[in-house]
Amino acid sequence: MAQCVRSTLNPLRTPHSVTRTVSVKNPAFASVSFLRTSPEFKKYPKPCSLVMSCQGKAQTQQEERPQLSLDDLVTSNRKGEVLGTIKDSLSNCLSETNLLASVPGLKSRIRGKVRDIYDAGDYLVLITTDRLSAFDRNLASIPFKGQVLNETSLWWFNNTQHITPNAIVSSPDRNVVIAKKCSVFPIEFVVRGYVTGSTDTSLWTVYNKGVRNYCGNELSDGLVKNQKLPANILTPTTKAADHDVPISPNEIVEGGFMTQAEFDEASRKALSLFEFGQRVAKEHGLILVDTKYEFGRSSDGSILLIDEIHTPDSSRYWLAGSYEERFQKGLEPENVDKEFLRLWFKENSNPYEDEVLPAAPAELVTELAWRYIFLYETITGSRIDIVPTQEPIHDRISRNTSQALSSLRQL
Repeated sequence: MAQCVRSTLNPLRTPHSVTRTVSVKNPAFASVSFLRTSPEFKKYPKPCSLVMSCQGKAQTQQEERPQLSLDDLVTSNRKGEVLGTIKDSLSNCLSETNLLASVPGLKSRIRGKVRDIYDAGDYLVLITTDRLSAFDRNLASIPFKGQVLNETSLWWFNNTQHITPNAIVSSPDRNVVIAKKCSVFPIEFVVRGYVTGSTDTSLWTVYNKGVRNYCGNELSDGLVKNQKLPANILTPTTKAADHDVPISPNEIVEGGFMTQAEFDEASRKALSLFEFGQRVAKEHGLILVDTKYEFGRSSDGSILLIDEIHTPDSSRYWLAGSYEERFQKGLEPENVDKEFLRLWFKENSNPYEDEVLPAAPAELVTELAWRYIFLYETITGSRIDIVPTQEPIHDRISRNTSQALSSLRQL
């Protein structure tokens, strides 16, 4: 949800002057389950279903889980089940929203790279679209992407409440969350476990150019692409209007983006979330390579996790089973995220400078839609409902959001 409400950063900054607002969470999503409207969604599992400290049979079964291979991704029976639905939906993606005319009480809309945010008075309505963003621009629309991102984040939000409170109030639709307003820190907390990436701000890009102090982290000579770092590192960026800019912890505090206490707390939470995400990913044959988090301060002064968490949009995932062998051979890791489509655009255009980019091939769009579904189902252990309906997606979202807001206003 970070992409939706970006503010231009002014020379003089205070921690709470950012106008973008996000939500305050309820202790458990089940407490607002009455806001869910047809169709019903599954309840998200309790954290103990996958936390490493859980004991007994469940943990033994996880330890015996076979490693994922590329065959699981390419030739999976499940892929055959969903491929037709994905292809049939290529022309029915949620690329734009306009709820101002259809949902009573909405005051304004901010269009982000992926999410659209509507001001609903005491609440915000955040809609995750099917837009694919990379290189600080939209590249394509991916069927079911918004739904998968939304439900992926909800699953992780629910399973990381032992680390930090989060921002969710309710999710009345597969593409929608409703949140209370809060002050958002204009910093993205990017956490990395490997030297990799293809964008201008990625660790491998800057390291390969000779940078050895990046965002306050001292990097030793001799590292190679895709190598595991000795320890996870934090590489924050500012949330500039058009391009994220790397920044050091000292610059964050000295520039008035956050106080030292705020930065320290958010940093601890970011690193703990990443470590937990890595452990969960490992249990399911994956490597969580890097990701980003955002935080805001609620009206009671607490720091909350906002935005998405551990989605294939905000994170990089590799297949763990083949990583070491491929790394030793100098081969790229087998990935389960949007990196392959990013690389296609880099090979076929200059995505930072070209005014018009080539259209993404339909087969790559279809493959990415499947990978998003594969990642969600691999980590959560449950199947996502992607059955298309005759009703336009926008109409469904409008109806479900209207009903949810009406219920909230009656509380």
